[in-house]
Amino acid sequence: MKKLNHHIKSYLLLALLATSAFIQSGCKKDSSSSSKGNPVITAIRNYIAHPGDSLLSSAGTGQWIVISGKNLKGALAINFDGVKGSFNDAWFSDTSAIALIPAIIAFPSVPSDKLNTIQYITNHGQTTFSFPIVAPAPTISGISNEDANPGDSIKINGLSFFFIKSVVYGGVDITSYKASNDGTSISMAVPAGLTNGGPVMVTTKSGADTTAFNVHDFVTGVFCNWDNINTYPWGSDTHSSSADFPGNNGSYNVLTATNLAGNDFAWYNGGRGVNMGAGQWVPTANVGASLDSYAVKFEISIPKTTPWVNGSIYVSVNASFNYIALYAPWKSAGGTTPFTTTGWQTVTIPLSSFRTNNGTGTQVASIKDLLGASGKAGMNIWYINDGSTPVTAFKMAIDNIRVVKIK
Repeated sequence: MKKLNHHIKSYLLLALLATSAFIQSGCKKDSSSSSKGNPVITAIRNYIAHPGDSLLSSAGTGQWIVISGKNLKGALAINFDGVKGSFNDAWFSDTSAIALIPAIIAFPSVPSDKLNTIQYITNHGQTTFSFPIVAPAPTISGISNEDANPGDSIKINGLSFFFIKSVVYGGVDITSYKASNDGTSISMAVPAGLTNGGPVMVTTKSGADTTAFNVHDFVTGVFCNWDNINTYPWGSDTHSSSADFPGNNGSYNVLTATNLAGNDFAWYNGGRGVNMGAGQWVPTANVGASLDSYAVKFEISIPKTTPWVNGSIYVSVNASFNYIALYAPWKSAGGTTPFTTTGWQTVTIPLSSFRTNNGTGTQVASIKDLLGASGKAGMNIWYINDGSTPVTAFKMAIDNIRVVKIK
């Protein structure tokens, strides 16, 4: 009997412990996600406080906002017009959440039931809040080929090319064009009648943007074009064959290299450089401007038969290695990508790219430090194998070297 009583007591104790564990588990669950209701959004506010009320009635793409409400902690996704925004739930409280509206929303393809909505999804429920998300004014980041011939296909690159009202290219109104679905480019043919060139302007329902530089301009800021400005810089030659590099606009130079050993910095060997005398990079009156307001530009063409896989273009001032701007488009994060072009394309290197240590060190402090108080200096463009891998062959056509205002 004592043995039986001992077993009964043991079983009762186990049952009691199991019941206690179940209750504790239930209590923990109730105190976490299951105790919360669905998230609730009551208002959208500016991330950076403005004078007066920071309450927003609408917001644009690429904008930080603060979502006010309750039960906001535990966010899994915040979708704007159906597109995932960026956030860090560690910053959130139950009544406030900070999120970044995506920079790109393809407004024309947004389903009608998702248009002007914020969908807030948590680990304890979700809600959808009606809120106008508008396309901001367009911004032009560049032109695929600023010096393309009339009739050639080019792209205007940028953001927010939605609900376009007009496109003006070099002073000519464009009536036939196609904007990409995500609003990042406009495809068109270069119009006839670009006598002196001019800026590019895109106007949408939300605003307009105009380039600070001209397209089809073979005079402004030009150091060398192998046609009528500095036609024979030291170390270069002149070509005009359209068969070798289709789509060229007049004469051009070809940089070449064959069987270069690793870390071969002998830029002075034939065919690897364009060395130009002193020219006005920046007007003397503008030497105090910001570094990113001016850029070195040129057009290049690289045939698919000789893809660029090693080495870099070095842009130098007065043949010095004090400050170098690098251009090596074949490099990519985590590996290398052989680089070629489809015809000619424009390269833009802001003056803020000039750095010490062969272009990898400290940024130059100012335009004055780079060029001197006059803003006038020589320019050198070299192909250098600055890596350890030998170069079998390199071939790149280059034209229309210039320095222009970009902002």
